[in-house]
Amino acid sequence: MSKTVLVTGASTGIGRATALLLAGEGFTVYAGVRKESDGRALGPSVMPIKLDVTDPGQIEEAAGTIDRLDALVNNAGIGVTGPLEFVSLDALRRQYEVNVFGQVALTQAMLPMLRSSRGRVVTVGSVGSWITLPFGGPLCSSKHAVRSLNDALRMEVRPWGVHAVLIEPGSIRTAAVDKLEGEVEPRLAAIGPEGRRLYGAAYRTMTTNGLKEERSGSSPDVVARAVLHALTARKPRSRYPVGRKSRLMSTLGRVLPQYTLDALRLRALGLS
Repeated sequence: MSKTVLVTGASTGIGRATALLLAGEGFTVYAGVRKESDGRALGPSVMPIKLDVTDPGQIEEAAGTIDRLDALVNNAGIGVTGPLEFVSLDALRRQYEVNVFGQVALTQAMLPMLRSSRGRVVTVGSVGSWITLPFGGPLCSSKHAVRSLNDALRMEVRPWGVHAVLIEPGSIRTAAVDKLEGEVEPRLAAIGPEGRRLYGAAYRTMTTNGLKEERSGSSPDVVARAVLHALTARKPRSRYPVGRKSRLMSTLGRVLPQYTLDALRLRALGLS
């Protein structure tokens, strides 16, 4: 029997690459998208399903649409950046609504089916859970939360043979890089004149150097292949660091003294 998987955030980037790879490997793939046009663009090999992970009604409808589920791939996410002093609380809440609360809500809805199938929950986190960047506090902190929640889930669902696995991408080359570049000036406009006076030059420098690093990153396909391994291995790893510099960055984040790590981060982003 073909195994059934739900992939969230499948419109572009990592989610799209994962949905198409799994379909090519014989999985029955439900691809969570927010627009019908994005679903059609995925082609005939997957079944698009309208799914905004912050919408309880769409989560309930998705759970009712799928008869059997062998795996959930939590990939949907957004990235909010900016100086913490001036980031609006609404933007910070939105960061957590999508990356944290939405993932938890969807996982809760799907776990009864996954328990029945002794299935798997694969969550796409980030190496940013180990090494926070200046102006990346909202995004990186949400990935810290995701990592901690996954650790708890992994131990809690073990008695039913359910595996909870975390994928930790490093630099990945996706369309999100271009989107972030286009958001720099609007985000600076949103923090007001005083925020721009204090942080504007540093924020522009950070995003310029950070985006350069992302554009030289790995293809989303390397993340999709890690997801495939996590779904098919008899004993999947608890975590998969994948992509350019993923192992290096997570290791530095764990072993270096904080002030040394601060200096390396600031220098790498042109802020020293």
